[in-house]
Amino acid sequence: MIYQGNIAKMRSEKDDPIKYYLSIGDNEINVNNLIGKNLKIKFEHQINCINCSAKTNKSFHQGYCYSCFTSVPQCDVGILHPEKDMSHEGISRDMEWSKKNSLVDHYVYLAITGGVKVGVTRHTQIPTRWIDQGAIKAIRLAKTPHRNLAGQIEVDLKQHISDKTNWSKMLQSKTTDLNLIQIKNEIAEKLSPQFHKFLSFNNSIEKFSYPFNYSIDNFNTISLDKTNEINSKLIGIKGQYLIFENGDVMNVRKHNGYLISLEIE
Repeated sequence: MIYQGNIAKMRSEKDDPIKYYLSIGDNEINVNNLIGKNLKIKFEHQINCINCSAKTNKSFHQGYCYSCFTSVPQCDVGILHPEKDMSHEGISRDMEWSKKNSLVDHYVYLAITGGVKVGVTRHTQIPTRWIDQGAIKAIRLAKTPHRNLAGQIEVDLKQHISDKTNWSKMLQSKTTDLNLIQIKNEIAEKLSPQFHKFLSFNNSIEKFSYPFNYSIDNFNTISLDKTNEINSKLIGIKGQYLIFENGDVMNVRKHNGYLISLEIE
């Protein structure tokens, strides 16, 4: 069977293991059902902006044309750097969008990916954000009324804990005996006093398992800009990565808007 169309980041559903769905044009495919099958993914040398659908020679901010990258609120500096979001002061590319996405409750969280990391997400993105990062476990650290404040807390904690995900270690990591509640308490003690009132008393730990059970020592990330075609057996999925038997991995989210053909053998 062959599908063709522009792809978008995989939609996920929390289950044991996580269920993944890939949009290709008008079709949505259950990716878990493709594990164990040979996939031929061919880049058709066309990228369409995920906002305006215009053709673009280069993808910006994971799927946008340059015009949208410099104008839409989804690509504002405050998305990548929450502490720089200024919507709480009435400064935004689109205040109506910010009212729904930035001026709402946000969480600062701790997640175990390849190691323990700190991150920020709005309340509506839990648990999607954690699944997209390939987290094994996650816990809420603080709750704030808007994005900028959550970003300030994250910046305050960066001197004590990483805010980055090591994608290779994330793919290799399967289980952990790290005590997230203990880590949360230790990190909370290091938080500057002006932020203590935002600490969350919710100590529930969310756990995630993924459809990937192999042990691979080395992974090779594939970009369709450089590799026109992938032809290999799919052996697993984690985060937003398709994992193939030869150790090649493809970050689907990075290829938002790419026109591909997918042949399932």
